[in-house]
Order: sequence, then structure tokens, then C-alpha cells
Amino acid sequence: MPELPEVEYVARLLDERVSGRRIRSAELRRARLAPHSAPDDFAARLKNSAVNFVHRRGKNILFDLDNGRTLLTHLRMSGRFLLLSGQLDDPKFTHAVFHFHDGMRLAFDDQRHFGLMKVIETVDMNLDRSLATLAPEPFSDEFGIDYLRSRLAVSGRSLKEFLLDQSKVCGLGNIYASEAMFRARLSPRRLARNVPRTRLDLLHASIRNVLNEALQLAGGKVPDPIVIGEGVYGNGTRADWHVYDREDEPCVACSSSIRRIRQGQRSTYYCPKCQR
Repeated sequence: MPELPEVEYVARLLDERVSGRRIRSAELRRARLAPHSAPDDFAARLKNSAVNFVHRRGKNILFDLDNGRTLLTHLRMSGRFLLLSGQLDDPKFTHAVFHFHDGMRLAFDDQRHFGLMKVIETVDMNLDRSLATLAPEPFSDEFGIDYLRSRLAVSGRSLKEFLLDQSKVCGLGNIYASEAMFRARLSPRRLARNVPRTRLDLLHASIRNVLNEALQLAGGKVPDPIVIGEGVYGNGTRADWHVYDREDEPCVACSSSIRRIRQGQRSTYYCPKCQR
């Protein structure tokens, strides 16, 4: 599943390619993609609206429209956008299509059928349940040392589960949570409230650094010009990871074997010697 860096990169590509285009009509081909709207209502709320810009909040992609509405999209496991000309067929798993006045169209393709869309009033956007509970953006001033300390102090969950909670730390997923904990030399089993003050600065910096480096890696990949997001959902490659997906391989720091455990039905990778 794409995490913050990959979603940010897709949002930037969409902003470059569709901002300024006007939606002549919209089709919702799979009703469960937008469960809060009937297909006709979904299409009507988007018809003749122009895309002002595209941005991101958490793992959500937001299309700001000139009719006072915002189209929210969550890619989930396999969602992707394709910008197509009239000569090209829609992909096999197209669940929504946005036809632009210039003859181009934006298709949303989702093989795993987990994606989500909704049209919300922009003025009320931050009240929507998909966005209202999100933690501050990790690169924002609000996500400071004091913020992280206060949230950790009252959590009885494991550090790994804490980092995956989007209401506590926004944008981290399974890969980058494991990588951040390795850099901070903190065990994923440690209770969040027991993170030492001496490691707090390092954990905070590690979260930002792994996300920033992943964003740079995603930005260095050039997808097919008509496919927005193709090739960036791999969250880097194994060569970029220190612990994730490296069970039984030697730690890059101490040569101990990397272990894999299950936490909250997700795999966690860590070094038992380096991470305490």
C-alpha cells in the first residue's frame, strides 16, 4: 500500500497534469468506490467543474474544484490514475472516469477494489471523518517534539502500533514505521509511553528522514507519461531498506539476524540487538 511519500508523488503528478482542466462529465462505474453517493449524484456534483489544484492530506489525494467541492481519493492497495487520450482504451479495472473538455480523460483503475472516493464540500473538508482525526503532517511545525512526547506519554500500545495510528502519526505505514524505529534504535515491542526522553529527538528525526528520503526516491522514478503513479507503489526497493522484508539477513549495523514478528496482523522487521 502506498504510504505518504508515494501518495505525495502521485498528488504532485496529478497537479501537474490535470490542474486547469474542466470535467465535462464523470462516470462512477463501481458504486462501492464512492459509497456515500449514488452514481448519478456523484456525476452531477462534478460536472462542469474545473480542477484548481491537487494536493494531499495524510494518505488522501484531494482534487480542489472551482465549484466549491473537493474530490477525495484514497488509493488503498492498488488504485492508480491514468490520463488517456480518445484513442486509448480504459484499463480493465476502471471504476471511475472523468472526461475533460479538451478530449482527455482521467481513469481510476483499481484491481484490488479497495479504493475510495467521495465528493465533499471544501468549506467543510476538515470536518470529514476521513480527515478530521488525522494527526498533523509530519513535516509541519505542529508535528514537533512536544507534540510527539505528549502523544507517546499517554499511549499504552506498542511503539509500532502507535506509529501506524494515523491519528497519532500521519502518513507512516508498515515499511517506514519499521525503518524509523531501526534508525531510532527502538524496539517495536517497547510500549510507546516508555520511549526514553533521550531517544525522543532521534525518533522524531527518523520519522521525518525516512519519509523525506522515500519521497526523493519516488520523485526520481519516471512513470509512463500516461500512467500517474505506475511504478511508485513499491515504496522504494529492498536495496533502500535496512530492516523491512529482510528476515534472517544480517543487520547493516551489527550483523545480527533481522527478525520478523506479527503485530496487529502486520509483519514487523527489526534488529533485536540494535533496537531496545
